[in-house]
Amino acid sequence: MNLKEIKEIIALMNENGLAEIEVEREGSKIKIKKTNSPSESPARPAEYQIERQNVPPSAAPDAKAQQPVPGKPTKEIASPMVGTFYRASSPEAPPFVEVGQIVEVGQVVCIIEAMKLMNEIKSEVKGKVTEVIVDNAEPVEFGQILFVVEPV
Repeated sequence: MNLKEIKEIIALMNENGLAEIEVEREGSKIKIKKTNSPSESPARPAEYQIERQNVPPSAAPDAKAQQPVPGKPTKEIASPMVGTFYRASSPEAPPFVEVGQIVEVGQVVCIIEAMKLMNEIKSEVKGKVTEVIVDNAEPVEFGQILFVVEPV
């Protein structure tokens, strides 16, 4: 994770009133925690404690859900933000993508609602959707896997 990504995580923490967040991605894990005590002046900016550690791929909490089919490489589409995951543009509309469907680069695959804004999430890979990891209207975290795609 680079400095820009860490700053984005801190901004999300501030926007959502979070005191602590833990993100795991690409074999590394980062935990950010606000360290201000309630007795400190509200005018003083918050301080953050950041812990980094490398995580072996087999120790990932969602390792079971992320394991690819032997012999077939897969790619994941991850959430770029914290919010609520929606598979369709409205409750009556069909889902943007279904398991078995081929998605193109730039194709909308879902919507994530964050702070009353609907953000279209687009595929960065062309391939066949093999798994939808998150249920409709469920909260998602930054970096959480949403879909598994088999590149074509």
